[in-house]
Amino acid sequence: MRTVKLLSLVAFIVLFATSCSSIRVAADYDKQANFDAYKTFAFYKPGVDKAEISDLDKKRILRAVEREMIAKGYALSESPDVLVSIFTKERDRVNVYNNAGWGWGPYWGPYWGMGYSNVSTTTEGSLYIDIIDAEEKELIWQGKGTGNLITSGDIDKKVIRINEFVTEIMSQYPPGAMKN
Repeated sequence: MRTVKLLSLVAFIVLFATSCSSIRVAADYDKQANFDAYKTFAFYKPGVDKAEISDLDKKRILRAVEREMIAKGYALSESPDVLVSIFTKERDRVNVYNNAGWGWGPYWGPYWGMGYSNVSTTTEGSLYIDIIDAEEKELIWQGKGTGNLITSGDIDKKVIRINEFVTEIMSQYPPGAMKN
């Protein structure tokens, strides 16, 4: 019976650890856009300026997006084919884990004992990356990543988490890129 409890505990810890680090990603795009025609990019300053995060985090996100775009073969340009904009949302998420105290007793049967509750709060954020056709001024692609944020003072962990968000989101761009 202890083995079952130990395995349950291990499974819970693994599930909890993976749920904290996972980023849920979604993307949408204009099927009429010719993504093969786009070769250059620039950041859309009015959109970036509206993002409600610190200027330091904006810089971190923009550097990560620039790395991803260059890795995809795009060149940074003053007369770009596409403009890249970002915006963010965040919310506090309350997690409650209740243990009612159900277990298997040493005297030949189940027992009902003292339980406990564990309540924790995490900050969950969403990062949106928009790709806009520079000539038409129309949104052609949007990627969204949602997951737990690093809100502690550990800058290195924060940078790693931002890079994870951007990499996961940009893995969806351009549409069909994962199929190649």
